[in-house]
Amino acid sequence: MNDVRARRKFSRSVVFAAAFALVTAATPAANALPDGLALTPPMGFNNWNTTGCAVDERIIRDTADLFVRDGLKEAGYSQVNVDDCWAEQQRGPDGRLRPNRKRFPGGIKALADYVHGKGLKFGIYTSAGTVTCAKTMPGALDHEDVDAQTFADWGVDYLKYDNCNNQGRPARERYEKMRDALKKTSRPIVFSICEWGQNKPWEWGARTGHLWRTTGDIKDNWAKLLDIVKKNAPLDAYAGPGHWNDPDMLEVGNGGMTSTEYRTHFGLWAMMAAPLLIGADLRKISPEHLDILRNREVIAIDQDAKGVQAKVLSKADGRWVFAKPLANGEVAVALFNEGGAKARISTSAEAIGLPRAAGYRLRDVWQHQDSRTTGPISAVVPPHGHVLYRVHADG
Repeated sequence: MNDVRARRKFSRSVVFAAAFALVTAATPAANALPDGLALTPPMGFNNWNTTGCAVDERIIRDTADLFVRDGLKEAGYSQVNVDDCWAEQQRGPDGRLRPNRKRFPGGIKALADYVHGKGLKFGIYTSAGTVTCAKTMPGALDHEDVDAQTFADWGVDYLKYDNCNNQGRPARERYEKMRDALKKTSRPIVFSICEWGQNKPWEWGARTGHLWRTTGDIKDNWAKLLDIVKKNAPLDAYAGPGHWNDPDMLEVGNGGMTSTEYRTHFGLWAMMAAPLLIGADLRKISPEHLDILRNREVIAIDQDAKGVQAKVLSKADGRWVFAKPLANGEVAVALFNEGGAKARISTSAEAIGLPRAAGYRLRDVWQHQDSRTTGPISAVVPPHGHVLYRVHADG
């Protein structure tokens, strides 16, 4: 009997050690750019999901105002970004891009100054091609130096660099040219590689930019959201401070999903250490959906200084368990139900990598409530929903 107990104890120890190693596995050799930017995932706003090409300086100014008025700035959101269609169709006589005169009559520098005046940062868009994705303005291909300097002169803090109309030129060559052009300006500009995951940017993006899209564009529906989660979640080993997987902007508040699905959207993006770029019109968003975006306990998981993207511990039958080690020694755990019926999802403190203890505290960051467990972590999760805990060991 003593031998049997000893073997069982040894087996449990091996399982615990393997689980802990799984959760805390090191990132592959891929050093971030040595500029100290984006040490936590960027947070802010991008207009594309709500306006498309119908963007003007008014929505950008209004968004900056609302960041301050509605507590989003205080919650950590800092970027106010303009997407495609902001420029005239032709460059100026000096070869520089020019803002659309009807929709940006004040010019881009004045707009950036306004955003900066609110204590926020300003971002802009172009494509690593001859024209941008909407084909309304010139792209930056073979104009990297002049465009990078123009952006720096205007006070740009963030560049989203798309992949359309690229003439079949190698992705790394195109993105590295813009990286080098941005560096020449000496202005700190976060570089977002919007390459759609076509050439595995997670394998080279850390030496080129600060974040890289891992998938095609998001859509405001559950099927697309789930598709993106399944593609982005396995890439956890490539993320870290200054270099992030980007599963695209947030759809929370745009009306195509339920509030449960939007909470799952936001919670899983936080667990995946994803950039949190609001894609809804904050002038029209419902109070319920605004509260999802302002949940500081969820945001804290995304912005944790350790910079670890959650690892998927299990996903059998659509019942997912994510675990994300945090800087203070806690572990964030998401129990996610992708199915159409409620389901019990379970794990344990040992399985998520916490040390043995007499008990553990579970903090439900959506309900803002605490509970205790001797080790099991379990919940009945609604369809398309999730439960999100911070867990720490007593003592």
